Amino acid sequence: MLPDEPRRSTGRSPEAEPPGCYRHPRTATGISCTRCDRPICPQCMVAASVGFQCPECVGEGHAGARRATTRFGGAPTLDGGLVTRVLVGINLVVWVLAAYVLVPRLGEVWALASAGRAHAGGPYGVADGPGQWYRLLTATFLHLQWWHIGLNMLVLLWLGPPLEEALGRLRFLALYLLAGLGGSTFTFLVAGDWVNSLGASGAVFGLIGATILMQLRDRGPLAPAVAFLVFNLVVTFSASGIDWRAHIGGLVIGVLVASGLMYAPRERRGPVQALTVVVALALEAAMLLAGMALYGA
Repeated sequence: MLPDEPRRSTGRSPEAEPPGCYRHPRTATGISCTRCDRPICPQCMVAASVGFQCPECVGEGHAGARRATTRFGGAPTLDGGLVTRVLVGINLVVWVLAAYVLVPRLGEVWALASAGRAHAGGPYGVADGPGQWYRLLTATFLHLQWWHIGLNMLVLLWLGPPLEEALGRLRFLALYLLAGLGGSTFTFLVAGDWVNSLGASGAVFGLIGATILMQLRDRGPLAPAVAFLVFNLVVTFSASGIDWRAHIGGLVIGVLVASGLMYAPRERRGPVQALTVVVALALEAAMLLAGMALYGA
């Protein structure tokens, strides 16, 4: 203000009492909200970067602030590999129990075992009905040989944290579980007349497919992930004793789920991602019911 500039009238004499707080009218105050200019008392004022604000303006500011998310809509966390390590821990605990403690009971009860109605004693296992369908999930956490769980967990520890950090914990967990179930239900559909399968390989193959999609989405280097997938497919179809159906089913469902999670448009991300999960579950339910029609009672 220049020395000779006239001062604007405040509308009241210097001797007038300061106004009352807009929430506590009997409490006089000389402080006003820097956003709405309402008088606020010490009980109501909230410190801001400049001056003080009233509770309503602070609430409006928080409501208008955009919630921070990961690249694909998940909640950001300081620890991007927590779910991955929990999954590894669960697999290790189940392996110890199945291979050294509850032998052979846990392996028999949790494996993806199924025998159709054409076999003596059938239908058995998954083909026996809803009471045995839990095997589709428990088999994805079951290992009996140290090399089997070792290979699967090494890949999970390698691929899991980057995907978990990008997707968020909940979306990553959904991807892992849906890929595992995809491998189990496809195995049952193709070979449910006589099958005994176990392992997290279906879920791991789903993570491999999701990693390739994330590299495509981010325009990152594709060669390492594609080479790793090709190598594992060669091993899958050339070595004996490997359930190729679980690998292919997990890969396909993993790619499907990852596509919906990663390519959903930002303005409709939530509904599209939720629909992707529903579609994956519906496809797995359809494979299960088709298998029951083929092999069940």
